[in-house]
Amino acid sequence: MQTQTAQATAMPVTRKQQPVIVVRDLCKAFGDNIVLDRVNLTLYTEENLVVLGRSGSGKSVLIKCIIGLMEPDSGSIEVLGKNVQNLNKLELDQLRARVGFLFQSNALYDSMTVRENLEFPLRRHWLVDQHTDVNALVEEALDNVGLLSAIDLMPSELSGGMRKRIALARTLILKPEIILYDEPTTGLDPITGREILLLMNDVRRKYHSASLIITHDRMCIKITADRIVLLHNGQCYAEGTYEALKNSEDPIVKNFFQ
Repeated sequence: MQTQTAQATAMPVTRKQQPVIVVRDLCKAFGDNIVLDRVNLTLYTEENLVVLGRSGSGKSVLIKCIIGLMEPDSGSIEVLGKNVQNLNKLELDQLRARVGFLFQSNALYDSMTVRENLEFPLRRHWLVDQHTDVNALVEEALDNVGLLSAIDLMPSELSGGMRKRIALARTLILKPEIILYDEPTTGLDPITGREILLLMNDVRRKYHSASLIITHDRMCIKITADRIVLLHNGQCYAEGTYEALKNSEDPIVKNFFQ
């Protein structure tokens, strides 16, 4: 299927906007169930790209393939100029240190304080030495999400919105070039969800990071998306800006914006 492109959709690629993720003809099936069927997708520097689709449309499978948690059946994935399928374990870990991942469930360690949760990725990714002020990095990351006062709390003492902010701070502490967001507003009330989305935009402006955002939340799309790719039946069915897709006459596209 050819990807449908609404009028006035694609952002012009400037010298500053270079590809940081390139997915070509990606296929993935589980038995007879074809989840991804020749998917092509490009994320550019400093861009917020939203991947939209119904549950089971392949959004989560796509993001897992991109970071090497799942192996595709065919096709290629380049992240920051590296072919993910050709990397060994060490090379893949080094690449992942440049890519932040905000999990849908936040994935905080319940037995660790907020401080310890943020210290963990630094220790694991060999990014600090004896001269690094780890505490300063932790405080900076928490200050960026407005939760420095929570540094010694346990995850159980935090609200859902606070846990989401802490998870984002843990992602930011590595100063990633790309951030992958998996359903960032799931489980949040509309007011808290909006605050998280505005924070995501602030993060992009401050860190000049590129973001790939997996969602089916219309508010998330409207607030964050520079460009949208709609997955349908395992394929990139449509691509465009929020306004262009919202005004589409295609009934499949319209269903997501009603």
